[in-house]
Amino acid sequence: MKKILFLVALTFSVMVSAQKTITEGKITSKQTISTDNEQMQAQLDMMGKMETITLFKGKSSRSEMDNPMSGNITTVINAENSEMLVLMDNPALGKMYTKEDISLSAEDLKNITVTKGSETKTVLGYTCQKYTTSITKDGVKVEMVLYTTEAIPVVSQQTTALGDKIKGFPLFAEMKMNQMGIDMTVTTEVTKIEPQAVSSELFNTTPPEGYKNMKGE
Repeated sequence: MKKILFLVALTFSVMVSAQKTITEGKITSKQTISTDNEQMQAQLDMMGKMETITLFKGKSSRSEMDNPMSGNITTVINAENSEMLVLMDNPALGKMYTKEDISLSAEDLKNITVTKGSETKTVLGYTCQKYTTSITKDGVKVEMVLYTTEAIPVVSQQTTALGDKIKGFPLFAEMKMNQMGIDMTVTTEVTKIEPQAVSSELFNTTPPEGYKNMKGE
């Protein structure tokens, strides 16, 4: 009986410790893209493994994905300045960047719908809350299902367009959208979370030399 109680207590202790807030560290996640269009799916399959490494501190984050087909894509979100910098080093197109103000206006918020669900999902020991979202911009509608944990209070790529309507970092996300008449589903799942020291210099949103503005400005 004592052994059973010890195991229960140990399990509970691990669960509780996993929920402690992490203010800086490293997150590893994997992405998959699927579609009913066989020709498009064949092209997507050629991209191979898609893995993103995210370094975060406070609410700011820096995510990097390197793939032979898409090249290197780095996304820097500076929560203090409400800015997002995207750097792309593509084998065919070269080095480009975009820089955006991620603060939302009252008009932006009118096109956003967020519904908090009753379901939860456990990912890597973290209990995540379900949110269903819908964003319409320039006539394009993007729907997402997110499972977020408030133990990691970071602004992510998926939540920048949602303002303060979502709490926490998504450890699982499923996004549905239509690109050029083709329905696609993008699934992102966090596979590892590692608390560690992170330099604030990583969240500088000044475009580096050698990168051209995609907007031609």
